[in-house]
Amino acid sequence: MANAEIMPTPQAGKKAWVRPEARWSGPPVIPSSMIEALQSSLGIHRVVAAILAARGLGDLSTAREFLFPRLDGLLDPLAMRDMDRAVSRIRKALEAHEPILLYGDYDVDGTSSVVVLKKALEILGGAVSFHVPHRLKEGYGMRAEVIERAAREGVRLIISVDTGIRAAEVVRHANQLGLDVIVTDHHLPEADLPPAVAVLNPNRPDCDYPNKHLCGAGVALKLVQALLQRSELSEGRRAALLESFLKPVAIATVADIVPLVGENRIIVQRGLSGLRNVKNLGLKSLLGVAGFEEGETPSAHQVAFRLAPRINAAGRMASASDVIELFLTEDGDRARDLAEQLDVLNRDRQQVESDIVDQIVRECEEMTADGHPSAMVFAGAGWHLGVLGIVASRLVERFSRPVFVLSDAAPNVGDDTRCLAGSGRSIPTFHLLDALESMGDLFRKFGGHKQAAGLTLRADQLHEFRTRFAAFASRCLTPDDLRPTYSVDAEAAFSELTEDCISQVLSLGPFGFGNTAPIFLARDAEVAGPPKVLREGKHFSVPIRHNGRMLLCKAWNFGHRSELLTPGTRLDVLFQIEDDPGSRKRGYGSWCVVLKDVKRSTESFVS
Repeated sequence: MANAEIMPTPQAGKKAWVRPEARWSGPPVIPSSMIEALQSSLGIHRVVAAILAARGLGDLSTAREFLFPRLDGLLDPLAMRDMDRAVSRIRKALEAHEPILLYGDYDVDGTSSVVVLKKALEILGGAVSFHVPHRLKEGYGMRAEVIERAAREGVRLIISVDTGIRAAEVVRHANQLGLDVIVTDHHLPEADLPPAVAVLNPNRPDCDYPNKHLCGAGVALKLVQALLQRSELSEGRRAALLESFLKPVAIATVADIVPLVGENRIIVQRGLSGLRNVKNLGLKSLLGVAGFEEGETPSAHQVAFRLAPRINAAGRMASASDVIELFLTEDGDRARDLAEQLDVLNRDRQQVESDIVDQIVRECEEMTADGHPSAMVFAGAGWHLGVLGIVASRLVERFSRPVFVLSDAAPNVGDDTRCLAGSGRSIPTFHLLDALESMGDLFRKFGGHKQAAGLTLRADQLHEFRTRFAAFASRCLTPDDLRPTYSVDAEAAFSELTEDCISQVLSLGPFGFGNTAPIFLARDAEVAGPPKVLREGKHFSVPIRHNGRMLLCKAWNFGHRSELLTPGTRLDVLFQIEDDPGSRKRGYGSWCVVLKDVKRSTESFVS
């Protein structure tokens, strides 16, 4: 294979592809009476009331529940299909002192699931071991040889976490060896479920559990919640344990990019708040190497970009077992050593990822608009399997279309056939797993969900996959789907951005998928002075004046649009408010304004 099999050769005389102009939508028209009712009843700022109403939270009780999430708002775990059966089988294993094996996955979600369930089962008296596959040697999913080894070692119950929903053959093999299996997973199932004692997955078609957006660690948490409810521990002890388990589950929920609404919001809001006071030696050491001071509460954004990548680095670049040891060790020196190792691995990951992205982008910049189909597949020789999901995410951001990135460094799948393996990421309007299901005959294995998926296929099927993937996307997506879209929550004058208003806006977090940071519109603002280049010639600090007040705004990746930042230019501005702990530590303001998009006031159109 060539170093990178990217796309067709550019056609002479054609204009190179450029990112399409973003589409603005909103803000929605909200009755003033609804906004006023929210303001007066909840004591909140007009801007915050407008955001709540724009997001369908205009009902007072719903808005109050959103603003003040409570631990008792967690849903009844026994409402999940098969939960009774899972709890009964685990209690039987605990009473009989049967060895239990947890079969996990190598990402943040999988390792957090193992840590939470292992700690809980051991507190309840269980003898628990775990297996997390090596990404490069074993690949994703459950394998028969691991089950066989467990049987030889006397294990009689296996609990999968964040995996197993598509492992029917492996589960069947376990049954033949006399092992019971409980599957806990959140990925979308096949038509036939694995023949397990219990299958805990809110996305199985016959499950009425209301929250369909739990991550794998969230499903493990519900199992722990049910086990605690059935235990003989005091009510206070049960509540304290559940609260402590929310911390790793919150990190996993943010990292796995599931919607941060409803039950997930409770998990993340309370879990991240708990990071202000951490006793776990591994987590405390990890927060330290990630640059957090003791007592500082990370935001969801900081978790996603500073904590989660370090946890993921072990599974991407080495062995995810180190992460589990980090969170389970009682040795402070060992915890610091492991956290520092993860920090080094993360820097290595960043460099490898950057090299692959740069290589792909350089080649893509030479292509014509016609050379970019509605969905894209990239493949390269020797690309590190551990970073392909992140690379795909970066390319989706750049090209605004679904992307798969594959490498020939695929793990062995049972014969000498040359294979490619990798990961895909998608845009909101495209269901990645549906696309793969439509061409399942191409793959050795595949799985995932709407926004993220993984696959393995024979190398000689690359062209067929690329063609069929692009054709499927072209049938599903319109030109507007391939344009970045900014949904405006509310108009806001700079003069309204008081400290009290900003504090209330930030209290709507944690922000992430499903609960994005609000986007505000300021019409007819003025560039009040020359922008200051922050770094790399593409990031700026820009003074913007609106409604009589000037604010310094950060403009990331505006290098190609710097002509719009000329002093005196009148702009319609989309912006977000971000907490800025770095600035706060330097003695400046605790928040900043970040420009998302700008258009000349005469050209702007918000639909």
